[in-house]
Amino acid sequence: MPSAVCRVGLYGSCAWSLSALFAARVLGQAVQRWMPQPFLPPFEAFQGSNLPYWLLLSFQLLILVVMVRVAWRVQTDRLVPRRRAGLWLAWTGAAYMAFALGRIAVGLAAPDADAWFTTWIPAFFHLVLAAFVLVVSLYHLCGTAPTTGEEP
Repeated sequence: MPSAVCRVGLYGSCAWSLSALFAARVLGQAVQRWMPQPFLPPFEAFQGSNLPYWLLLSFQLLILVVMVRVAWRVQTDRLVPRRRAGLWLAWTGAAYMAFALGRIAVGLAAPDADAWFTTWIPAFFHLVLAAFVLVVSLYHLCGTAPTTGEEP
């Protein structure tokens, strides 16, 4: 089994960093909604969908709570590494990353593409979320031996 430093140090730091980035995005959009600041992009630049802001903010806060909880559990070594979970998260994270990169590629390749493809702040933060999923998958895979059996 890899050392605790491998799992806790590297993966915990990455999970916290990605959580902080996402929190900054959520905070930035909230600030622009209720107390606009000239040094931040306009509120609309943060909005990548047609969801009402109250619903988007609710989903973002839920995602942030999950991210912080997972980051804390990884940092304190309270998340039990499971190879099956790591493989599932790796596939899911890779598909999510490919989708997010495809969205950006379409936005760059087609200047007249729909606004969903050219709102760069949400597009970038989908990369952040996909990276978080991949980091957690690596935590699970780092903490288990390839031949280790799992409990059902």
